[in-house]
Amino acid sequence: MSEKTTHFGFETVPEAEKAGRVQGVFGSVASKYDVMNDAMSLGIHRIWKDAMMDWLAPRPGQRLLDVAGGTGDISFRFLKRAGSGHATVLDLTEPMLVEGRKRAEAEQLGASLDWVVGDAMALPFEDNSFDVYTISFGIRNVTRPADALAEAFRILRPGGRLMVLEFSQIPNDLMQKAYDLYSFNIIPRMGQAIAGDRDSYQYLVESIRQFPNQEVFLRMIRDAGFENAKYRNLSMGIACLHSGWKI
Repeated sequence: MSEKTTHFGFETVPEAEKAGRVQGVFGSVASKYDVMNDAMSLGIHRIWKDAMMDWLAPRPGQRLLDVAGGTGDISFRFLKRAGSGHATVLDLTEPMLVEGRKRAEAEQLGASLDWVVGDAMALPFEDNSFDVYTISFGIRNVTRPADALAEAFRILRPGGRLMVLEFSQIPNDLMQKAYDLYSFNIIPRMGQAIAGDRDSYQYLVESIRQFPNQEVFLRMIRDAGFENAKYRNLSMGIACLHSGWKI
């Protein structure tokens, strides 16, 4: 029987290899990850994350699982908006969590925050454990995104909310071409200059192009069992928010 394959950027690799290679990428760039996010997006990623919170509208006492949560950006925002509650940041790559724990916000939030090394496709939590599941710029790095969505559905309580923030596709071909020129020519060079790592950022740019478009991903969310699923484009579709409910 032939081995199952998946994509790692534009490269085809065995499924069993992808997680380790993704860990290598994020382990390499962890210490410069937040700086690079600001540089690559000219700070716009902060506006996108705030838009995510606006639509999510966190409520006091909710429990959040932030998968591929890295250095904690989403969890910090969630807890501040909610006023009270608890957030668990889960990431495959421990160096990302180490960087998150160092941030001032992490110290301020203290016991409201947990940091867990784990896999989006096999979450180490019981069924019906969380009110909200978020994943931001992470699901395209998962070997089998459909498995991650199934796990999201499993760990959410009835009435729970899924929200995915991910890079997507611009419906206007001319604008997409201009964005591609920027992405492929500028971002890997920034990665080299700021993080000393061109290859990791070349992978990140390629991985965006391999991810399903807005409508295809919406169908995947519905196929996982989520209802009232919708999406909103951000910055003309450079990024997109998908939302669904476990009813």
